[in-house]
Amino acid sequence: MFMDFQQIYNRKQTNSLKWDHLKAVFQTDDIIPLWVADMDFKAPEEVNQALIERATHGIYGYTIITEEIKDIVTNWVKNRHNWQINNRWLTFSPSVLTSLHIAIQSFTNKNDKIMIQTPVYTPFFNLLKNGNREIIRNSLHFNGEKYEIDFEDFEEKLKQGVKAFILCSPHNPVGRVWKKWELTKMAELCLQYNVLIFADEIHADLVLEGFKHTPIASLSNKIAQQTITFMSPTKTFNLAGLHASFIVTPDRNKQKVMEEQLAISGFSMLNTMGITALEAAYKQGEQWLNQLLKIVAENKKIACKMIAEQTNGRLKIIDSEGTYLLWMDCKNLGMNDKELHQFMIHEAKVGLNPGSSYGEEGNQFMRINIACPTAILKQGIQQIITAVNELPVNLRN
Repeated sequence: MFMDFQQIYNRKQTNSLKWDHLKAVFQTDDIIPLWVADMDFKAPEEVNQALIERATHGIYGYTIITEEIKDIVTNWVKNRHNWQINNRWLTFSPSVLTSLHIAIQSFTNKNDKIMIQTPVYTPFFNLLKNGNREIIRNSLHFNGEKYEIDFEDFEEKLKQGVKAFILCSPHNPVGRVWKKWELTKMAELCLQYNVLIFADEIHADLVLEGFKHTPIASLSNKIAQQTITFMSPTKTFNLAGLHASFIVTPDRNKQKVMEEQLAISGFSMLNTMGITALEAAYKQGEQWLNQLLKIVAENKKIACKMIAEQTNGRLKIIDSEGTYLLWMDCKNLGMNDKELHQFMIHEAKVGLNPGSSYGEEGNQFMRINIACPTAILKQGIQQIITAVNELPVNLRN
C-alpha cells in the first residue's frame, strides 16, 4: 500500500512529547521540532487497521504471546537480517530501555564497570548512573569524515575489569552501521576478556542503501552465547508509544535470570495494543518500511546539500549510514555547547538535541531528526542556514 510521506499532520494536542512538550524542554514552543527520535509519519495503514479492529472488539484482558507471534518475529529477523533465531530465545518487554535495565540488574552489581562507546544514546548514561555502575568510555574516533572504533583503547578498557559492554548498533547518534569485521573484532575481544555484550539494535531496520546491519550475535554460536540482543518494531514503524520490544537470548540460563528479573519488576506481559501493532507491522509493514527508507535517504540528501552549499563550511553533516538522525558538526561557529544550544532555539528557531547530551565527545555537535515531511525539514534547515549566515563574521571563525 502506498503511503504519502509528504502529508503534514498536526500532532499538537495529542500528548506528543516531540510537539506538546516543547515549552518545558526548550522554554518556547515557537520552533520546529527536529529532536526526539520519533517520526512525523503515520504508522503503516495495516497496523492502524489492526488496532482499530482490536479496539472494536472492546475487551482488553490479560495477554499472551503466541507461538504464531514468535514465528512472525523470527521470520522478520531472518528475512531482514539473515539471522536464524529460535522461538525459545525470545522474551518480550515494554521497551529496549526496560530490557537493558533488566540485563544490567541481572548480570552486574553496584560499582561494576560497564563500557559504552561515546558519543552515544543519552539514556545509557542515566541507566548506569542511576544503577550505581561505573561508566567506562571507549570514545569513538572522529577522523574528520566518519567515526571509527579505537580498538587499542577498546582492549585497554576491557583489561580494566569491564563486566559488560553496551553496543549501540546501528549507532545513535553518529549514524554508523558497523561493518562485519568491526563487530567481529569487538566480539572476539569481549570473549577474550569474558565481557558480556548487551546489543541495543533498535535501529537495525533503519539502514540506508549500500549498507547492511549484521546482528552481532549472528557472527558465531560462541558470540551468541555471550550476547543479549534487544530489538523492537517501535523505532522502525513509529510505534514508540505502544511499548513493545523483544530480547534475543540464546543462552537459556541467562534468559531465565532475566525473565525472573522482569517478573520481579512487574513486567510479565505486553499491553494488548503493543502486541497487535507488533504482529501487524512485522507481517505487513515491509512495503511501508521500504518506502520510508527512500524518503529518509532523500531527506538526508537534501539536508546535506543545503548545508554544504549555503553555509560555506561553517556547518558540516557527518555522512550517516543508518537511522533517521543526522549528526551535525558546528565547531566552526566558535560557540560553546550552551551558546550553540541557545542559538539553535532562539535564532534558528529549531529544536535539536544538543551533542553534549551524548557525552563530552558530542560538544559542539547537534543531532537532527529528519523523519518528517520534506517541506518541514527544508524549512528547519533553511532557518538554521539563515541564522548561521547572519552571525557576525568574528563568530564564524
